[in-house]
Amino acid sequence: MRQGVGHSWSLATTADAVKPAPETMRAAVIDAVGSPEVLRMETVPTPRPVMAEFLVKVVAAGVNPVDAKTRAGRGVSSAITAMPAVLGYDFSGIVVESPFAAAGLLPGDEVYGMTSFPRTVGSYAEYVAVSSLSLTRKPTTLSHVEAAGVPLAALTAWGMVVDVAKAHEGQRILIHAGSGGVGHFAVQFATYFGARVIATGSGRNVGWLRELGAHQAVDHELHRFEDVVDQVDVVIDLVGNTVDDTGSRSLRVLRPGGLIINAPTGSWPTLEEEARAAGVRATRFTVAPDGATLDTISRLLESGDVRVFVDQVFDLDAVRQAHVLLEGGHSRGKIVLKVADG
Repeated sequence: MRQGVGHSWSLATTADAVKPAPETMRAAVIDAVGSPEVLRMETVPTPRPVMAEFLVKVVAAGVNPVDAKTRAGRGVSSAITAMPAVLGYDFSGIVVESPFAAAGLLPGDEVYGMTSFPRTVGSYAEYVAVSSLSLTRKPTTLSHVEAAGVPLAALTAWGMVVDVAKAHEGQRILIHAGSGGVGHFAVQFATYFGARVIATGSGRNVGWLRELGAHQAVDHELHRFEDVVDQVDVVIDLVGNTVDDTGSRSLRVLRPGGLIINAPTGSWPTLEEEARAAGVRATRFTVAPDGATLDTISRLLESGDVRVFVDQVFDLDAVRQAHVLLEGGHSRGKIVLKVADG
């Protein structure tokens, strides 16, 4: 058994109750890019925290579209330097090792956050080593499974809606794929800050989108959104041109000088060129681990002003099935992997 790796400090009364991490751990890995079948379980070395990193025992891990894209050879697959690779960003778990006694989070504390995959081992594993800037205390009102569905999706939504769009009262915001992982947070954040929200989704999710706060929900199976929406200030584009030229069509509903924010990597290569031609502004958005912002989001979750919806939970061993469901495009909210009891 390994103890004190990374020269970590701890308070004896807390650390004594936490079981030290073993030298190896179970993880879902890929040896090459491809279909969900390339995912398999393997025993790999437990990561060693360095500098101001925490070692966290993972109880649950979120599954995100970028995970599936990376597994398939897109996403951030080009940055993977060695195989087998452990995918995953979101985690919720328990601190095992703290970098120093005054770090604010000590062994035994429940935390959640994002890994820095592919620079580090991902969260589809029993342990992760995470920068002190990339995690925060888990909301007390959420289970680990619920908390694991929050970080990447909520931080992406916050960045697009709050930091870039600067959602405010009187603003009209169109959110595509409002019932997805990022989308269901984007709808809630935009509504919380007073914007009038229009969200697109499938027929089965129209009622749910209204429950989340959308003032108007457009069933994309029945209506072309450009036929029922116009003169919006901002489009939160979580689709791009990967489906029915959703991104390009969105330019038609923006007011002159309006803003479109696109998130899915590689989903719309000609975004800036088309936006200039249409007389609107455009930018892409990429999320980064941010424990401070996540802490702000935690307060909204604890107060009940924002909630996370977990569609399905799979054991880590069933990670292939989780990816199949994700790529099917019919899940609502988030898909989560249960890694351990907690």
